[in-house]
Amino acid sequence: MTDPRPANVVALTAPQAATDRLGRPLHDLRISVMDRCNFRCTYCMPRDKYDGGYRFLQSSERLSFAEITRLARLFVSLGVRKLRLTGGEPLLRSNLADLIGDLSCIDGVEDLALTTNGVLLAQHAAELAANGLRRVTVSLDSLDPVVFRQLSGGFDGLDQVLEGIEAARQAGLAPIKVNAVIQRDVNEHGAPALVEHFRGTGVTVRFIEYMDVGNRNDWEPARVVPSRELAARIAARWPITPVAGAYRGEVAERYAFADGAGEVGFISSVSQPFCGNCTRARLSSEGVLYTCLFATSGVDLRGPLRAGATDAELVALIAGAWQDREDRYSERRQLNRQAGEHRIEMHYIGG
Repeated sequence: MTDPRPANVVALTAPQAATDRLGRPLHDLRISVMDRCNFRCTYCMPRDKYDGGYRFLQSSERLSFAEITRLARLFVSLGVRKLRLTGGEPLLRSNLADLIGDLSCIDGVEDLALTTNGVLLAQHAAELAANGLRRVTVSLDSLDPVVFRQLSGGFDGLDQVLEGIEAARQAGLAPIKVNAVIQRDVNEHGAPALVEHFRGTGVTVRFIEYMDVGNRNDWEPARVVPSRELAARIAARWPITPVAGAYRGEVAERYAFADGAGEVGFISSVSQPFCGNCTRARLSSEGVLYTCLFATSGVDLRGPLRAGATDAELVALIAGAWQDREDRYSERRQLNRQAGEHRIEMHYIGG
C-alpha cells in the first residue's frame, strides 16, 4: 500500500516528552493561522481599537503551510497529540484545507480540530472534513440577533453561523462544541436559550467566563458571571449531573443532562483557575511560541526556521521554552494585573 503522507512529512521521535517546571506535559498545540478576523467582538477585537488604521501582519510575515507543518511535527516529537487551528478567524486563510491535509498526516497526531466564528463554515466544512479535520468548535455568544450584532461588532451573521454548525454536523465534524463568552448584563439572559436550542442535537454548549485576555477589551471583574451561578440557573430548568474529565488538561467542567439530551460545559478561568493542569502551547501566525494565553512574551521560531535552523535546533528551542515554563496567570490574576503587565492580544494566539 502506498504511504499517503507527503514526502516532506517525516516521523521524528524525541527521547523524552517535554514537561515544565510544575510537571505539566506538553500535550496540546494551538496554531493561529491568521491574525485578522471578519468580526470585531467586544471581548477580543473591539471595533474602536481595531479600526482601519490598525496594522495587521502581511502575508510574508505569517508562517507558510510548510513552515507550520514542520513546526507541528517537531512539537509532536515532544509530546503534542492534539492540534487545534485558531485565529483571528482561521477560515480567512486561503486553502486552509491543504494545511489540514498536511497536518493530518503527521504520525502521532490523535486529534485535529478547528475553532471558528462559523460564518464561513458552511462553505468549507465538507472540504475540511475530507482533508482530515476531525471536529470543530464554533464561537457563538447569543441567539438573539440584536445581541449577536452588538457582540460581533455590527455583523449580521447569525443565520450564517447556524448554517455553518449544521454543515459541520452533516460533514461529520463531531463532536461539535459551541463556545459562548458570557458577560453580566450583556448576554447572560440568553444563556438558557443557547442550551435549549442545542439540547438533543449532539452539539455541546460551553459557557466561558469573561476573561482579561490582552489589553484592549476593557475587562472588569463585575462583568464576570461565575460558572457556578450559570450552572445553578441551568440545573433549575434541566437537571444535570457531573461528568468525569476525559483527560488531564481538559479545561471544561462537563455536566450531563439527566434526561439524556447531551451535555453542557463550563470554562471557569476566573472563578476556578485550572492552571495546574494546563498542557497547552500556542503558536502565533508569525511563528512565536507562547506558553500561556495571558503571556507577556514568547519565543521566536520563525527567525531561526527561516535562517536555516535544523530540526534538532528548533526542538531544543521549543523544549527549552516549555521546560522553563511556570505560567500560572489565572491563579495569580490579581497580582499580575496590579503589576500592569502588557499581555499578548488573543487574536494573535487564539482562545
